[in-house]
Amino acid sequence: MAHSGTALVDPRVVFERIALSPGMRVADLGCGRTGHFVFPASKVVGERGIVYAVEIVKNVLESIKSRCRSEGYANVQAVWSDIEAYGKTPIPAASLQACFMVNVLFLVRDKLSLLREAARLVQPNGTIVVVDWQKKLGPLGPPEDLLVPVERATTLVREAGLSEVEQFPLSEYHYCLILKKS
Repeated sequence: MAHSGTALVDPRVVFERIALSPGMRVADLGCGRTGHFVFPASKVVGERGIVYAVEIVKNVLESIKSRCRSEGYANVQAVWSDIEAYGKTPIPAASLQACFMVNVLFLVRDKLSLLREAARLVQPNGTIVVVDWQKKLGPLGPPEDLLVPVERATTLVREAGLSEVEQFPLSEYHYCLILKKS
C-alpha cells in the first residue's frame, strides 16, 4: 500500500471544504505517481463517480493504473495529457464538478494555460482547487526561485477568468485556493 503522506497535505481537508460527495466527476491535473488526491477522491465519489488521473509522464500513469488494478479502484481513469496545452486534455469540456491541481503550479511553464484548461473542464459553478508550496521543507519542495507566491497565483486566477472563493493555509508549507468557474 502506498504511503498516504497526509502530514503535509491532507486531501480530506480540501474535500470537506468543497463538499466532495458521491457521484461527482473530478480530475486531478498532474496527479503524480502516488495519486495523493486521486485515490482518496475515488473513495469519496464512489462507484457512481469518476476520478480522472491526468499526467504527462507515461510511467507515472502506469503506476496509477497498476495501483487501480491491484487495489480495485474501478472508478479511476488514467489520462495522458499535456495539461499546459489548452483544449488538449481528452475529457469532455464542462463535464467535471471539481478539478484539482496539487503541487503543479510551480512545475509548469504556462501557468495561465493550465488554469484555463482546468476552467474548460469544469461545469459552470464548478470548483477548481489549487494547492501549492509556499515554502520549502528541507529537501522537500521546489527551489525558492520556482515557488509561486499566493499573490502571484491569485493574479493568474483573475487572468484566467476564475473567481476566488476561499484562500487558506493547508499546512505551514502549502496554500490552498478554492476557485469557481463563473
